[in-house]
Amino acid sequence: MGKRKKHKKYAIYALAVVGLAAGSIDVAAAANWFKLEGISPAHAPLLNFCGFFIPLYKYMNGTMAENGQIPRFNLVAPQDTSSKSFNILFAHIMLRGNINKHISYMLAGEFGNNQFTHVAGNYTPQLMDAHATFSYVPGARFEVGIIRAPGPEEDMQGYPNFAFGFNYSTVVQQLMLQPFYSTNTDYRSGPYESYSVPGKNIMGNNAFRYPGAEVMDWFRAGNMEYAYGVMVGNFGPLVATNTSSGALVAARLQASYILRGFGPIHGPFRSDVTGFLWYQHANPIFNGQSYSMTRDGLGLTYTQGYMQRWGRWLKFEYIRGSGMIDAPAVFNTYAGAAPTLTDAQVYPGSQNTAKGYYVSGGFFVTNRLEFDLRYDFYDRLPNVATQERIFKTWAIGGQYHITKSTRVMVDYFVRSVNIPDLSGIPPAQRALPQSVANAADNEFAVTAFIAF
Repeated sequence: MGKRKKHKKYAIYALAVVGLAAGSIDVAAAANWFKLEGISPAHAPLLNFCGFFIPLYKYMNGTMAENGQIPRFNLVAPQDTSSKSFNILFAHIMLRGNINKHISYMLAGEFGNNQFTHVAGNYTPQLMDAHATFSYVPGARFEVGIIRAPGPEEDMQGYPNFAFGFNYSTVVQQLMLQPFYSTNTDYRSGPYESYSVPGKNIMGNNAFRYPGAEVMDWFRAGNMEYAYGVMVGNFGPLVATNTSSGALVAARLQASYILRGFGPIHGPFRSDVTGFLWYQHANPIFNGQSYSMTRDGLGLTYTQGYMQRWGRWLKFEYIRGSGMIDAPAVFNTYAGAAPTLTDAQVYPGSQNTAKGYYVSGGFFVTNRLEFDLRYDFYDRLPNVATQERIFKTWAIGGQYHITKSTRVMVDYFVRSVNIPDLSGIPPAQRALPQSVANAADNEFAVTAFIAF
């Protein structure tokens, strides 16, 4: 009986780590993600096979703009062909374990239908994680391979306890998960030193991962824990060589106070208060030139009593960026459309900026039933008055936790898009952008997380 409990405990722990192999979204827990992502449990075998899949149904009204076309934000990604769709969003298979007591490894492939596997308009399953961690030097563990870059909380966290239908906040979706672009193409220049990038030249995103090396570790002092990670790597698609004139540099520092007495004090559902800050910089090559791109942020999380009645969590994060600001295509291609409407508009100069934040929280009314609420705000291109757009989204959701590894989620998103300054747009040209902003649909989603 004791042996069975031991295996069950490890299975739950390993399952939580599985989610770390595929990126992250809003999560109802704070934890030491460096440890959970990079190190297998001490008693883990050499080979441990596990995975998960996430079926999803989304519904939007499909509201049209004044030109009779449906804006792409009212269509279900990544195909962007329908406003209502069933999808296997993620299908993740992972192998991880310990080679010896000092070396852990992880290999993971992603087979779902999402923006990571959607490259240049084609479905392309890929290796998502492939890294090993060497824990020989006290205070400095070394990780090499395809690594999740130290960054925002939605980057660091894992799927097993995501909320909000696995939808990222807008600021993370547009600033941290923007796609890569083919580097061997001369792009058509647009207004305000922007460039039009057709869909065939969009290479998908990396789900926060890059090939490289990282030094990291964590330290305990009573109820306090301090953790750091610094990474140097290649900036660009995982399927290509480095597309930057210099290395990607990413770093994160965090401090946690462990809360004892209500909820777990170890693992991915740990009860704690955590403050963190992070920084990323690269010099992407775009249209034959090198540009400076910077992203940074800070935040605070609080979690106590996961899957216990009256358990709760809160989270806040502020993020800003400069250089390589991406404005996704407004519409799919249609007859007579200008490229500025059907191509992504990229603003590569470092004078171009964006910023945003989110506040989210959840509350367990029973051991299994959880209600969640999030507000996120994203201000894109405030330095270019005619192109500035402000995105605001309220997310209201509920989760039923069948087990720690299986959940069903129902979520509703109230979305708005605003154009703060219409005065710079000639009156005869205002109708279309205003109608696009006004067309933003609310969204209904039903999602499940099923692990094995």
